[in-house]
Amino acid sequence: MTTGAGTTAEQSAEQRVLERIERARLRKAKVKEERVTLAHGAGGKATQTLIEAVFLDAFRNPHLDDMADGATLTLNGTRTVFTTDTFVVSPLFFPGGDIGHLAVNGTVNDLAVCGARPMYLSAGFILEEGFPVADLRRVVESMATAAAAAGVTVVTGDTKVVQRGKADGCYINTAGIGVLERDLTLTASAARPGDAVLVSGPIGDHGVTIMLARGELDIEADLASDTAPLHEPVAALLDAVPGGVRVLRDATRGGVATVLNEVAQTARLGIVLDEAAVPVKPVVNGACELLGIDPLYVACEGRFVAVVDGEHAETALAALRGHPSGEGAAIAGRVADEPPGAVLLKTSFGGTRIVDMLVGDPLPRIC
Repeated sequence: MTTGAGTTAEQSAEQRVLERIERARLRKAKVKEERVTLAHGAGGKATQTLIEAVFLDAFRNPHLDDMADGATLTLNGTRTVFTTDTFVVSPLFFPGGDIGHLAVNGTVNDLAVCGARPMYLSAGFILEEGFPVADLRRVVESMATAAAAAGVTVVTGDTKVVQRGKADGCYINTAGIGVLERDLTLTASAARPGDAVLVSGPIGDHGVTIMLARGELDIEADLASDTAPLHEPVAALLDAVPGGVRVLRDATRGGVATVLNEVAQTARLGIVLDEAAVPVKPVVNGACELLGIDPLYVACEGRFVAVVDGEHAETALAALRGHPSGEGAAIAGRVADEPPGAVLLKTSFGGTRIVDMLVGDPLPRIC
């Protein structure tokens, strides 16, 4: 939905749409489908509904309430973060990385955006009968290289083999443990009006790279996945503005748009993005236009979103840009009082449009 500078009629129509969205969000989550679909794994509305209606109903406890990337636990007086993730990317090998590289970095990043120093990982493999041992060695060596680069150790694991045709080669599950060395709590409910929304670099590289690597589209582009560990730029940000960082999330499934919708809904505040300020590479923008998708919904594997006290926004931005993986960081928007629970985008045409949570799954199996 797009509106211009804003006649009374246009503003009223937009308000009615926002009210309908708000009413829908307040309803008790219910899975309407009789079977799981690809959309349930996309990180958007269907995923949220599945989690709330099935998993939270069964497992509800205080650690799950914030729906963060990991659980903060106190063990013998030490604050730790525990997280887990599963990787089913197709193809297994792609420009800039592979499933092994992705598995290590994805788990390291979940720990990092919780404010923790990543330390230990587990690695569980589900292998399909007939999977080439040479490819398995390549994946494992990539994991070892990525773990060494991130300063973590793979300390335990498991391997299962299923019949031919039942696993598409290789799936990997990783779990991670990190230590919280700073006295902080990062939570979406901490966002405040006037806070700045920062993106740590150009978005959408990973998702578009995967789509092009599948060879289903007649598009050639000089593009590679952004998969990378984020603990160092996160640490630089936290050190630069101690106490000034409210929220950190890595923008994987569902992209930046879904992350910001989760923050807006949890904090009951609005978020207003500036389309011109959101960093997107021209090649990614062009590919997204051809594919008919919005870069805001495309997954990253080496980018995070930070909500920072507005008074410290420039300091935070300088800290990110001072790290090699944050050179393309930008202040993409602000937190506002209105509209509560929604994300708006100021377009390059001078109007605004609602950026709702992802519906469907335009890019399945990208992580």
